[in-house]
Amino acid sequence: MWYPYPDAMAEIEVRNVTKAFPGDVRALDDVSLAIGDGEFIALVGPSGCGKSTLLRSIAGLEEVTSGEIAIGGRDVTDLAPRHRDIAMVFQSYALYPHMSVRQNLGYGLRVRRTPKAEIRKRVEEIAELLGLAELLERRPAQLSGGQRQRVAMGRAIAREPQAFLMDEPLSNLDAKLRVGMRASLAQLHQRLRVTTVYVTHDQVEAMTLGQRVAVMRDGRILQVDTPQALYERPRDVFVAGFIGSPAMNLVEATIDGGEVVFGQFRIPLDWARRPSATSGRVVVGIRPEAFEDTRFASPDLPTLDVDVVVLEELGADAHVFFRVDATRIATPTEGDEEGEGAELVGDPGSLLNARVDPRTEAEVGEPLRLAVDPARFHFFDVVSGASLLLPGDASVEQPVSPMVT
Repeated sequence: MWYPYPDAMAEIEVRNVTKAFPGDVRALDDVSLAIGDGEFIALVGPSGCGKSTLLRSIAGLEEVTSGEIAIGGRDVTDLAPRHRDIAMVFQSYALYPHMSVRQNLGYGLRVRRTPKAEIRKRVEEIAELLGLAELLERRPAQLSGGQRQRVAMGRAIAREPQAFLMDEPLSNLDAKLRVGMRASLAQLHQRLRVTTVYVTHDQVEAMTLGQRVAVMRDGRILQVDTPQALYERPRDVFVAGFIGSPAMNLVEATIDGGEVVFGQFRIPLDWARRPSATSGRVVVGIRPEAFEDTRFASPDLPTLDVDVVVLEELGADAHVFFRVDATRIATPTEGDEEGEGAELVGDPGSLLNARVDPRTEAEVGEPLRLAVDPARFHFFDVVSGASLLLPGDASVEQPVSPMVT
């Protein structure tokens, strides 16, 4: 079986890159990022955050205003895309409709004047690798969306590039097919070990594929880390609200002695997870999975008596929504990009989401006792949005303000 040669892999370095458009619009604002040799890194963030611009800048499709980009230790900042030895996979597939799968897979090799025997051999091995062997004589119109995307990836693989750059390649597929293609992409990277930069707006996709994930907002990278570290130790309130599905509950709260108070609830603080602020207003973040129906929870956990407003039964678990009389902190992951539209206009208070055992006997309009684990609480500054659980030298790169007025 053919695989890209080891020297086809390379690290990518982005050093203080800024990209400005007319009207002083900064799509990228002093971005620096080091991507390891053979690493799969995902760029994620809301629409307009700069992730695609960063990818296009690495590819050479956008000319940076300032800064440097290096691939494999070579400065490529001023090089044309064809001289950067990268391969791109787009959302639109970009296949030639009049060519067969075989011709599409081998097109880049023909352009490079690769011998016909080598093209035939490589195309057949790639088709076998991607499950396209039975489809080589078909044209794109005769393929499903997932098959077309595999052809687009195969064409990129055939070139033996130093790096793959993928711009939302799965966004045109339906939900079930995306799940299957995510698994196929992960397996493909395990085999090829080629440096890959993957752009997506879907944080689940980013976390399941990326060895590391870079969360972007307003042209800057807020945090780069492993998916689990982003989930457990978000640097600021934006990252906390963006990473995790369902999203973290974020509400205004007060630290009062050894308790955190939000709305009508008072919960004892966990001594090992106290915020650096010993009193006053904070934003408390509670992931839905930190709650549980008391019938299935440890009796040592503090409890909340709530009224069930909405119940979503999903088979593997159930989501219980209940009201709390506290100001809810919205992030751009909810509704539209301004963080609006997550709840009905004029709806008093905030709805919190509790992810509980599917055996719960919760009913809409009925009371329910929930247990909550304070050891899983997160705390953030109300002005900057910075985590209050992190050491002082791990401050956010860009304040997330305003928060609560």
